[in-house]
Amino acid sequence: MTVNLSNGQAISLEKQGDGSLTALRMGLGWQAAPRSGLFGKRNRKIDLDTSAVLFAGKVPVDVVFFRHTVSDDGSVRHTGSHLVGDDESILVDLQRVPVHIDQIVFTVNSFTGQTFQEVQNVFCRLVDETNGQELARYTLDGGGKYTVQIMAKVHRAGDSWRMTALGNPANGRTFQDLMPAILPLL
Repeated sequence: MTVNLSNGQAISLEKQGDGSLTALRMGLGWQAAPRSGLFGKRNRKIDLDTSAVLFAGKVPVDVVFFRHTVSDDGSVRHTGSHLVGDDESILVDLQRVPVHIDQIVFTVNSFTGQTFQEVQNVFCRLVDETNGQELARYTLDGGGKYTVQIMAKVHRAGDSWRMTALGNPANGRTFQDLMPAILPLL
């Protein structure tokens, strides 16, 4: 059963009666907002990029994105575009995430500078990769004049993991540009 999250809401990644979640997929999706023109409404292609930044405390240790598709330790992998209804997906093998990594932050950004005024229905969804079950979904409300959404984070809570919906807008093209906006959310 899917939990629809609101901004700031967190859920445990413990399975009911089955222990901890071991492998997850963070799927992200969006649609181009219709634009009126001389010949009526038309859609255009929007190219957003998904990233996962791995943290040890407040220190970024690694980043997974379209130019670095697998984390150095192999626990996080960017699968590319257009999988199972998601525009982009990132797989996380929670059993392989090194113990010093305590948070993984997921972002969606426009490297080319398109703003979120040009997109609609932006969402992230957490899927149990072992059985394909959607566990949680976070959908953003409205757009804005920014180029990044810091969507969610998966973080350690003792011996288990939790997901928190963030939905914080920012501006920038790369994960380095986002660090001032990400650090207060850790």
